[in-house]
Amino acid sequence: MKHYTPEEKDFIQLHQHRNPAELMLQASRYPHLPVAELVKQIQARQKAADKLPTWVAHPDVVFPTSLSVEQTSSEATAAYKASVVEGKLLIDLTGGFGVDSFFFAKRFEEVVHVEQNSELSEIAAYNFKLLGAGNIDAVNTTAEDFLQNFTGRADVLYLDPARRGDRHEKVHLLQDCEPDVLQLLPLLFEKADAVLLKTSPMLDIELALEQLGSTAQVWVIALHNECKEVLYLLQPHAATNPARHAVNLLPDGSLQSLTFHREQEEQTSVSFADPKAYLYEPNSAILKSGAYRSVAGQYGLHKLHPNSHLYTSDQLITDFPGRAFVCQGIGRYNKKELLARLPQRKANITVRNFPDSVAEIRKKTGIKEGGEDYLFFSTDMHQKPIVIYCRKVPAPIK
Repeated sequence: MKHYTPEEKDFIQLHQHRNPAELMLQASRYPHLPVAELVKQIQARQKAADKLPTWVAHPDVVFPTSLSVEQTSSEATAAYKASVVEGKLLIDLTGGFGVDSFFFAKRFEEVVHVEQNSELSEIAAYNFKLLGAGNIDAVNTTAEDFLQNFTGRADVLYLDPARRGDRHEKVHLLQDCEPDVLQLLPLLFEKADAVLLKTSPMLDIELALEQLGSTAQVWVIALHNECKEVLYLLQPHAATNPARHAVNLLPDGSLQSLTFHREQEEQTSVSFADPKAYLYEPNSAILKSGAYRSVAGQYGLHKLHPNSHLYTSDQLITDFPGRAFVCQGIGRYNKKELLARLPQRKANITVRNFPDSVAEIRKKTGIKEGGEDYLFFSTDMHQKPIVIYCRKVPAPIK
């Protein structure tokens, strides 16, 4: 691992907000400095600025290649992951840059960070010391070799398998990731009381549950309404109907959470109605988790259509886990009618269970993005296409 001189660290700090391409063009001004290498550190810091503020704030922290930074958890999702488990020993078998290990170390007496890339393992160990995480032991080896040689027993084994193939293409199926968790499962259960597995949100949850078996709980985690990851807590004798948690981490540090079981989802009775005074769009975690009926049942809402996943009520539900709108009218999918109601020819458009895409609607109607109007193109309970004109629910007066 490269250890930077005080002058090199000063260069990184002084130029951390500069355009990297411009810095490279000016490299001849600094013939005594390895500018190309320092610019890579600046690029990594810029990419990590929002997701890893603790690391970026420390001037001596070293960053790996940009790909490793892109693949790592954000601090917000790592902190939430750490909140769902605790104990004496957790082993992070796919340690990477170490963000997850760092937050697990706040909940466990000891954490082992296992990473097969020697440079990345060294960088993580160095940063752990800088950031005061003294209860993390960094080990440079593969997950498989570590497990074979580990003679103790952990409370939790954590895995975030690499989701890039041999040609760096993105993969999502469990058997295509590295390490192959499905092959390792028997050995994992020999070495720990529980396994916490992180997967891509692109992986079908029902397929994963069928392949993994022995799943006690599932968490679908969204950050600022963008679905980021799905967690599976595996235990050898877990029931076949795991609790499912849809979690959306909000910018102010709070969260929206909804818990349900698949049997509950299937048995919940849902009523249907035309749009009433308020319209609701669930957050992405709820939509990914499949809590379509449960969210209606838990919040006393009507659905517009079995496949639309839009909800409505006469009275405002202030704590709905998603976006809430005031309905201002219902219309047809007709260019003349739409433009007559939009004098600025601007609106925010969402489609739910509708034949045309947002791009197709904009092309056909000429409606531009933006403004205070929100249009929902959907299908109603009578199987008819509709356009719902909305405005956001006003923020409460403090």
